[in-house]
Formats: sequence, structure tokens, C-alpha cells
Amino acid sequence: MTNTFATIARYQYSSEAQIIKGRLEAEGIQVFLSDNITIDTDPLVSNAIGGVKLKVLTEDVIKAKHILGLINSYSLDDDGKRIYCPKCSNDHIGMYSSIKDFKSLFSFIVGFLFGTLPFSTRYHYKCENCYFEFPLK
Repeated sequence: MTNTFATIARYQYSSEAQIIKGRLEAEGIQVFLSDNITIDTDPLVSNAIGGVKLKVLTEDVIKAKHILGLINSYSLDDDGKRIYCPKCSNDHIGMYSSIKDFKSLFSFIVGFLFGTLPFSTRYHYKCENCYFEFPLK
């Protein structure tokens, strides 16, 4: 008898897929990642090849999709509580970096020219409903 795998999710980077893989394996589901080594070698090809594919055995698809549905993909504070938009009270909040001051701009330019990571980055949260940007206090 052969085992067949079904793709249940795609991720842009293999680190995201590895986290979900660990969660599914903790529930006893056999997981296979496809194209993760290619994307680790050259992350710029991720969109071209469809990202890292997360595959499970066909008999585990329903259970795996249920577990994926329970995983919260939106931002949480340091206490593990959901972050809500102060303007519209929506909980679909994403974290973004911004370049709005001279220090962040200078850091971005130095990082771009020398191929290094920026040493000063400002992060803020943005509501995906009303697009309101706010810092977390």
C-alpha cells in the first residue's frame, strides 16, 4: 500500500512551514515539506515555484486542516492576548516595519548598500480592516 500526500497549505518561507510542521507532528500527523530546500537556498524564487508546500497523508487532511484553523495567524501581545484596533476594535492586526524618520531611513540605505540587516527599525501595528496604524503601548 502506498502513502499519498495532499498539499494542505503553502508558505512563503520554510521557517513558517517548519513551525506548522512541528505543531502537526505534535498531534501525531505525518508531515512532508516540499520545495523547502530550494527556497532556503534562494528565497527570491518562493513566489515563482509556489512557496513551501505543507503535505500530509490523505487520511489526515481533515484533522490537519482543523488544527490549522485553530492556529491564530494574527498578532498577540506579550501576555498572549489578542491585539485590537483602537479605532474599530477589529482583531485582524498585522505587525509591519516602517521608515518614517531619519534614523530608519539611514539604516535602510546602509543595509541596502552593504547587504546588511538594518540596525534601527520601527515596528507598528496596522489594522487590516480600517488600515489604522498604531504603536503597541
